[in-house]
Amino acid sequence: MKKVILYIILLLPWFLSSLFNKCTAYFDMLNLPFFALPKWSYGIVWTLLYLIIAYSVYLVYQEVKFNNKNYNTSLIANYIFNQLYLPLFFCLKSPMLGLITSIGILITSLLLYLETNNISKKAAKFLIPYIVFMVYATILSLSIYFLNL
Repeated sequence: MKKVILYIILLLPWFLSSLFNKCTAYFDMLNLPFFALPKWSYGIVWTLLYLIIAYSVYLVYQEVKFNNKNYNTSLIANYIFNQLYLPLFFCLKSPMLGLITSIGILITSLLLYLETNNISKKAAKFLIPYIVFMVYATILSLSIYFLNL
């Protein structure tokens, strides 16, 4: 039971930015590229990604109890960029800030993967879908930026 509670504690902070979902009506006003996913699918994708990111963090915690400075720095930087995306892009209605934040998330997710891989190869594998989606999300953000100049 303690393991489940620990996992939930590690999972819940990732959903903090979802408090800004009332700003997402801005998405309907944007010109979107042909490869944009349907609006309803993003909540599903991010929920799944947060579940596997939290599981990766949980596995690392089991190994080193957050006693790795490089890992902690990568995790915190990634978390901050991730949490900033919704308010900067949607609430401030800024495709440029969304693009910058997406690039930040992509870079820090790669760093997080590398640091995680140094601790636990198994935990690092859970971050691969996150990185793949962030490549897509960054290309999407770049496209939205240029389509809405």
